[in-house]
Amino acid sequence: MKNFIENLPKAELHLHIEGTFEPELMFSIAKRNNIKIKYNSVQEIKAAYQFDCLQDFLDIYYQGASVLINEQDFYDLTYSYLQKCASQKVRHTEIMFDPQTHTERGVIFETVINGITRACNDAKEKLDVSSLLIMSYLRHLSEEDAFVTLKQSLPFKHLITAVGLDSSEKGNPPSKFKSVFEASIKEGYIPLAHAGEEGPPEYVWEALDILKIKRIDHGNNCLQDEALVKEVIKRDIALTVCPLSNTALQVVEDLKDHPLKKMMELGLKVTINSDDPAYFGGQVNQNYIEVQEALDLTKQDLYELAKNSFQYSLLDEASKQQYLEELDVYYVGKK
Repeated sequence: MKNFIENLPKAELHLHIEGTFEPELMFSIAKRNNIKIKYNSVQEIKAAYQFDCLQDFLDIYYQGASVLINEQDFYDLTYSYLQKCASQKVRHTEIMFDPQTHTERGVIFETVINGITRACNDAKEKLDVSSLLIMSYLRHLSEEDAFVTLKQSLPFKHLITAVGLDSSEKGNPPSKFKSVFEASIKEGYIPLAHAGEEGPPEYVWEALDILKIKRIDHGNNCLQDEALVKEVIKRDIALTVCPLSNTALQVVEDLKDHPLKKMMELGLKVTINSDDPAYFGGQVNQNYIEVQEALDLTKQDLYELAKNSFQYSLLDEASKQQYLEELDVYYVGKK
C-alpha cells in the first residue's frame, strides 16, 4: 500500500508555502540574512513544533516567516517544496501564499511573488511539476488590510489564479471579508476559503453564500449540519482535507477518528493535503500513508482521492484530462 501511494499520481490543493519551511532551511536563510532567531539549533526548532491549537502553531509560523527577506529566500523556500512534490508523484500543486505576513514586515509584494513564481517556472521546466498561486488574506487582520493587499496584487494579476482566507478562524467569520471577496472576484480571482476547521458550520455556510467560494479548505465541521452536507454535495464543491494537520492542531484527537472516510461515504468530494508539512509531521504522501492505515482505506478509495485532487483543481479542462489519464493508466496497472 505504501508503494502504491508513493507512486500514485496526485495533486496537492491545500498547501501554505510559508508552512513548508523546514528547520534546516530556516536556519540557513536566517544565517544568510544575519537574522537572530530565538532557537539555537535545528533540534530546538523541531522541539518547538508541538502545538495545542491553531494559535500555538500560528505564533511560531509567523516567527519562522520573519527570516524571509529577499527574492532568493522565497525562491529557495518554494523550490525546496516543489522538489519534494517531484519526489512524491505530486504532478500539480496549488500554492497558497500570505503576502500580509511579509508586507507588514516591510518586504514588498513584488519580492514575494517574484521569488515564488521563478521557482514555480523552474519546477515546471526541470521537475515537470505544474503549479498555480492562491493569494490568501489573513483573517485576523481587518478587511481594509485585505483591500491593500488586493490593490498591491493587481500588477501581478496574471501570476495569481485565486484568493483564499486563512489564519485564526475563531472570531473571524467569512462575512467579515464580504466586500474584498466581491472585489477580488471582479478582478478575475477565483474565491476559496478556510472554513469549518475550528469554526462552526455557520462559517462554511457564510463562505459558500457570502464569499461564493468554489472550494472549501478543511471543512471538517460540515458534518455537524446535515443540510450543509447536502448543500455542499449539491453544489459539487470539494473539501481540501489535511489529516496530519488536524491531529497536530488537535482538531481530531486520533487519526482513527478522522471523518475523512465518513465524508467519502456521505458523497462529499474529498482531497488529501499536507497544509503546513514542515510543522505538522508530513508531506502529502505521509498524509495518505497514515490516513490509509488509520481508516483502512482501499486502493479504490485512494484512487478516488487522487482523482478528486485533479478533478477539483483550478486547472483548465485539457490539463485535468491529461493528469486523469495518467492516473487511470497507473491505477489500472496496479489494481
